[in-house]
Amino acid sequence: MLGGMTSPILEHADNVWRGSASPQEVPLRDLRSRGAQEVAEGVVMWPGFGNVYGIRGDDGLALFDTGNTVDARAMHAAIRAWSDEPVRYAIFSHGHFDHVAGMEPFDAEDGPRIQVIAHEMVAARFARYARTAGYNTVINQRQFGFTRMAWPTAFRRPDLTYHDQMTLSLGDVTLWLRHARGETDDATWAFLPERGVLLTGDLFIWVTPNAGNPQKVQRYPDEWALALRRMAGLSAEVLLPGHGLPIVGAARVRQALIDTADYLDALVEQTLELMNAGARLDEVIHAVSPPEALACRPYLQPHYDEPEFVVRNVWRLYGGWHDGNPAHLKPAPDEVLARALAELTGGAHALAARAATAAADGDLRLACQLAELAAQADPGDPKVHEIRARVYTLRVRQETSTMSRGVYTWAAAESRSVTTGQDLLDVYHEIAGGRLWWVPAAETGPEPAAPDAGGRARR
Repeated sequence: MLGGMTSPILEHADNVWRGSASPQEVPLRDLRSRGAQEVAEGVVMWPGFGNVYGIRGDDGLALFDTGNTVDARAMHAAIRAWSDEPVRYAIFSHGHFDHVAGMEPFDAEDGPRIQVIAHEMVAARFARYARTAGYNTVINQRQFGFTRMAWPTAFRRPDLTYHDQMTLSLGDVTLWLRHARGETDDATWAFLPERGVLLTGDLFIWVTPNAGNPQKVQRYPDEWALALRRMAGLSAEVLLPGHGLPIVGAARVRQALIDTADYLDALVEQTLELMNAGARLDEVIHAVSPPEALACRPYLQPHYDEPEFVVRNVWRLYGGWHDGNPAHLKPAPDEVLARALAELTGGAHALAARAATAAADGDLRLACQLAELAAQADPGDPKVHEIRARVYTLRVRQETSTMSRGVYTWAAAESRSVTTGQDLLDVYHEIAGGRLWWVPAAETGPEPAAPDAGGRARR
């Protein structure tokens, strides 16, 4: 442990790095219940959905990120149990809601107003969020199943912004703030040179970099990799991520940063090579993969984003939205194409039956496409929706990433709610919880079979 320092967080962090526990096995709720724990000299961590860090110097405190609204009061109490000194600065690592929404309890304190500091693009993000509140409500319900979700239109705005870099002082502690484009265009990472502490924000989060997110705006994997290499050159002793546990030890910190940069660079270079050769996006998606040696790292697993989605974002960044298929430039509406294919194949039931067959054969990619066409061809048919619900439910069980599971769970719930009359979000949580309604509760055994066109299980 760092200089003999120990805490439950650092113990778990060491276990995860050494492979005796996986990042998904870390009991974050238990760790959070223990309050703010010291993870470096004068630096504490409160592990939330987005981590919050407190930094203490001779001239007061600084916060790096402030978490979300739901946990704001618990986080405030934890920080105040650690120190009652004045908070001079609150730094937003970027403008995502889970990092900027915990200021209210601190702003309510007596004393001088805390200066919120962020990159200059954070204000533009907040303005965009206000214009797209409905869309953000829908995609967050789809991705996480939030039952009570109303995307905010008002945010705590920064008091001070910067363009490229800024230096702050807490007396004996200096904070170097640096801008980077990676997951977002407004990212800030920080380094405390006297303490050897690196705060990465979401530029490092213990999973495959969130550089592809299919429902969010552009990501910047090239510049992300450059920022990671710049951080690696600082020889930091402690890495404090936006999500997940600290990494302690200069060699470990450097390895994590360089591995992540190499991972991103490999996806970018493979994608560009195929684009330059004239390949279509469909070819590129199925040809590009991360290096095997990096894909097995515990901090590069596709539990949130996926390499396939990163490839799509590289294409969008360098090649625009057209995928190279001329029929997709100005296509017929989805439902028109679906009805035409249904006519050719014998109707929506025939498409649904073929989807069930594909699922039974293990080809869930094809099964989902066919089930979707069947539902578009005849959106009022309950039998078609039953097969669509089952196919997407099987797909949910196969997927590793939060993003894929959310989209497929939502699709399954849409159709299941049609056939049962239940509330979509109630069904969403049943499916997310692993319910297979066509399998008797007492039945155990192998993976449930896909349904056939009559709603029966195929073996």
